[in-house]
Parts: sequence; structure tokens; C-alpha cells
Amino acid sequence: MAKGPGFKCAACGATASKWAGQCDSCKAWNTLSETGALSTGPSKTLGGKRGNLIDLGDLATQDPAPPRTVSGVTELDRVLGGGLVTASALLVGGDPGIGKSTLLLQAAARFARGGLKTIYVSGEEARAQVRLRADRLGLTESPVLLASETNLRDILTTLDQEKPDLVVIDSIQTMWADHIDAAPGSVSQVRATAHELTNFAKRRNVAMIMVGHVTKDGQIAGPRVVEHMVDTVLYFEGERGHQFRLLRAVKNRFGPADEIGVFEMTGKGLVEVKNPSALFLSERGQSTPGSVVFSGIEGTRPVLCEFQALVAPSPHAQARRSVVGWDGSRLAMILAVLESRCGVPFSGLDVYLNVAGGMRVNEPAADLAVAAALLSARVDKALPQDGVLFGEISLSGALRPVSQADNRLKEAQKLGFQSALIPAAKAKSMPQDMNISQYETLAEFVGATFGPIDA
Repeated sequence: MAKGPGFKCAACGATASKWAGQCDSCKAWNTLSETGALSTGPSKTLGGKRGNLIDLGDLATQDPAPPRTVSGVTELDRVLGGGLVTASALLVGGDPGIGKSTLLLQAAARFARGGLKTIYVSGEEARAQVRLRADRLGLTESPVLLASETNLRDILTTLDQEKPDLVVIDSIQTMWADHIDAAPGSVSQVRATAHELTNFAKRRNVAMIMVGHVTKDGQIAGPRVVEHMVDTVLYFEGERGHQFRLLRAVKNRFGPADEIGVFEMTGKGLVEVKNPSALFLSERGQSTPGSVVFSGIEGTRPVLCEFQALVAPSPHAQARRSVVGWDGSRLAMILAVLESRCGVPFSGLDVYLNVAGGMRVNEPAADLAVAAALLSARVDKALPQDGVLFGEISLSGALRPVSQADNRLKEAQKLGFQSALIPAAKAKSMPQDMNISQYETLAEFVGATFGPIDA
């Protein structure tokens, strides 16, 4: 049994039971079109064929691990989980002008030099423009095939005849499928083109890298189902005012998620950074109030970065809270715990918090470093320059241990830090020649580090 015809918006993908001149969801005009009758489900008589089932214990012998190709760019290979996997689909997103095309052109050139037949398809630039960038980056001698095309049917026909090993699509929002009655970049077009390109990658054993534009919220534009289709989702992050760029994996079926690769933007393209901790701390001068060093974990690697806080009397009735590089709601929680459990009020004070170098920290292990930076700025007392902090703060005011404490301390010691302020825990192997102070509660830490604080 089938239901009557429905209507679908070509701009946002919303459905409606009857036609209207304006879509109720996105408010676009004349975008609703009839989709035809919808089936209520499969019939009682199924005409498919039985699938081939194997025992889970036999997978190791039946299906070997997918082969990987190493590019030679250590930071990129780390984020990919050890190299590029054959027949995989990758989605790379990032802000405009952050360096996505530069990164992928450099990666395509490295893979091509390693023996992969590589095709770079640009829907945003002409081939001459891509060659100009390649000339600036010193990549003109790389055996990369260039194409400037947006028609999906023509692209797939070309790829089917050329039989490449790696394809870069820049970008998915510019691709156009002629069987979809919608403008390029719309929800239906992005969904259809991403589905066709991903299926082609699986059928032909081709590694497919697609560039995705992002919205003002930092999410990849288009339907969220595109991120479910692909095997790996990477975000290229960074601040325009800084030369640092972070390639972060938020989804990876072939390796660890939340892994990061660090690059530095130079006049000749992106250069990988071997020691990110030293880079993020390179601009740190003398110890000042409100500045602390946090030893964090990004993926599988320890990374040190600097938290900066500023506390000043507010001229307004409602104090301001501004955060860059950390979670704003977690800052509100830390301020509430300091006031409720430690008796340190922040009412009537503007609070500004920043992670230096354009780094973004997501783990709760930074709670203690944030609290120390706020208190240091409030009482105008600098912490020792050779000390690092990490630890999670609970709502009760207790300090909770965090994972990989030994790796965090070893990274800090390698960079010359001599002391650490951490939660009390039974660590497996702490460095013996570091001055490590451990605390059970936040109130104990505040009293030992800053002494009595006037309200």
C-alpha cells in the first residue's frame, strides 16, 4: 500500500504533505516539488538474494587489513591513522582561506611522487589558477593530473576511464548532479554527489578526498548524513592571525579519532611541526599573573599550551564572560565552584580566558589550569614559570585524576619544566626529578598556592 504524493524542498530537504509557495523550514520560495508516492514498506514476498555470512572469528583470515599508503608527511599520516587507506572516502572541512586547498595540493603531490596515480579536480578554480599555486609551492614537477569541472557525470566518466588511485574533489559544494533539480551547494545536491563519489570510491578501490565548506558555526555545510557516509572526517583549524594550523580527526574508521596534526603556514605552503608543544609555548615570555601552562593530551600525543586569563572590575551591571579556545559553559562551572567551595567570588568582575596560539582544548583535564589562571589574575600573583598543571574539578570541589598523567609529565619534563601541580593519584611511573605537588581538593590547592584570598 502506498501513501499519496509528498513534496520536498530543494533548498533544505524538508518535506511537506501539500504544495506551498514558501518552504516552512528555510523560508525559500518556489522550492517545493512533488516526490511521488511513498511506499509503506517491503511487500510480504521478498525478491532479494541471500547474503554471504561468515563467522566473526574467521574475519582475520577471510578479509586482511586494508592496505595503507604513507605520504611521508608525518603529521598527515598520524591523523589518518598511519597512512591513506585504499577505497576510503575522506571529508576535509575548514574556514575559508585557512589552507585546505594548499594542504590537499601538497598531499596530492606527495602521494603522486610515492607512486599513486592522482587526479585533482577543482570546481572553484581554473587549471591555470591551480598551476599558479603549485608553482608557488614548488610542486610543478609532481605527476598530478589537474581537472576543472563541476558536472558529476563528466567527472565520474573521466575517473572511470583514467582509473586513478587517489582523487581530490575541491569542493563538494561546487559539484552538480544533472539528475537532481536543485542548485549546486543545496542539501539535495550535496547529498547526491557525496553518495555517488563515495560509492565510486568503494567500487573502484579509489581513495577519495572531498573538501567541504563550513557554516558560520564551524560545521560542514550541507546535510549531516554526508559525515555518516564517509570513512574519515577531518577539520582544518587555525586563527588567521597565527601561523599555526591544526588538522583534527573527528571521525576515523581506520584510526584513532581526536588525533591532531600541527602545521605552520609559511610563504611556501604548510610545513609540518615536529614538536607542537615548543611551538605553542614559543611566544611565552616571563611569568605574568593569569598565565599558566597546561599539559594536555590530543589524540595519542601530549601537547603543552598556555592558558591566559584576565580579571577586571566590570563597568556594567552584568559582568562579561569571554572565552576563546575553551568551553564557555565549563568556565561558568569553574567560576561557580570557586565561589561556592573556595569562597572566592567573581561577581562584578569581567572574566576573559584565552588559549594562546590558536589552540582549542576540549578535555576536562584543563579545569585545574583554568582555575589557577583565574585565581592568578584575580589576586595578581604569578605562578612559577617552570610549572605545569592538569586535573579535573568536580562540582563538589574535589580534584579528580586524569588519564595518561605520566605521559603529560614526561612531555613537560622534556621541555624543561621542573614542577607540576596535579590531583592526588597513584601514578604508575612519575618522573623522579620533578617537584610534583598533589592535592585532594580545589580548596586545598587554593590555600597552598595562593594563601587566603579576600572576598
